[in-house]
Amino acid sequence: MITRRHFAALACSTLLACSTLLASAALAQADKTVRIVVPFGAGGPIDQTARILAEAVRPTLGTVIVDNRPGAGGNIGMSAVAKAAPDGFTLGIATTASHGINPWLFSKLPYDPTKDFAPITQMLRVPNVLVMNAEAAQRLNIRSLPELIAYAKANPGRLNYGSGGNGSAGHLAGELLKSQAGIFAVHIPYNGGAPAQLGLLSGQVDFNIDNLATAAANIRAGKLRALAVTTAQRSSVLPEVPALAETLPGFEIDTWWGLVAPAGTPADTVARLNTAFVGALNSADVKAKFAGAGSEVQPRGAAEFAAHVKGEAERWSALIARRGIKLD
Repeated sequence: MITRRHFAALACSTLLACSTLLASAALAQADKTVRIVVPFGAGGPIDQTARILAEAVRPTLGTVIVDNRPGAGGNIGMSAVAKAAPDGFTLGIATTASHGINPWLFSKLPYDPTKDFAPITQMLRVPNVLVMNAEAAQRLNIRSLPELIAYAKANPGRLNYGSGGNGSAGHLAGELLKSQAGIFAVHIPYNGGAPAQLGLLSGQVDFNIDNLATAAANIRAGKLRALAVTTAQRSSVLPEVPALAETLPGFEIDTWWGLVAPAGTPADTVARLNTAFVGALNSADVKAKFAGAGSEVQPRGAAEFAAHVKGEAERWSALIARRGIKLD
């Protein structure tokens, strides 16, 4: 028979057990590691960005790890983010490719770039640069963008250009150049940005449109000749190199990436993450690290970043439709 004393003791024991479980759960949540999914392989500019910021936000967010999920132009990694729990502990890096280009290249994506993510902040903007193999530029007597265009018009199909693959930002930038300049050059797709750069350095292709962070070292070493940057104005990293828009008005392309969480992540969690990462991006140490690599920090509010992504999707959609590019 359960007496009143036994019942009270049992109730206290149950309450104590529940309190212990709740405390343990809270401690586990507090100790949970934040994970940034990078939809590309280790060692590239986007991976390096994630690792720099993971260290920079440690004082506010605790341990942050980088999880590389490469493949399918970023689709595999972004799909993993879209399917993760919306608890603020799984984040992903959205890019020009994953949110601006891929929705129009693939007939079916494993994620919806608009509905499946909660934007947090843009992180970086990296100018692109039109670079020639230095030996080819000397042999063909091409020292500027107008001379490249004049050569291409006088020698249709004699020039070729490389990119990190069909549908990559470098491929589409080349198509925009051809369209606006009224020239033709053969596109040579490689399996990634690094092989494309090696192809240019070895003389397999004549020119690439690459991001400045990747190309800067070889430009400074004299292995590549920079003809123009693709931002609307000249870059502070290479102020002597003209903007492509100085020859072709209105030409503007850059590479960007930013941080997103799964859709449904609470607004207060998004705000907390935005504060942490924007603070890190605005720190003098982080700015200096990215400036040395030819990148510009571009922190934004969550709503501002969402508007930027929407605008980029519209811009790339028009170019892809005009050039009739599809991957499947």
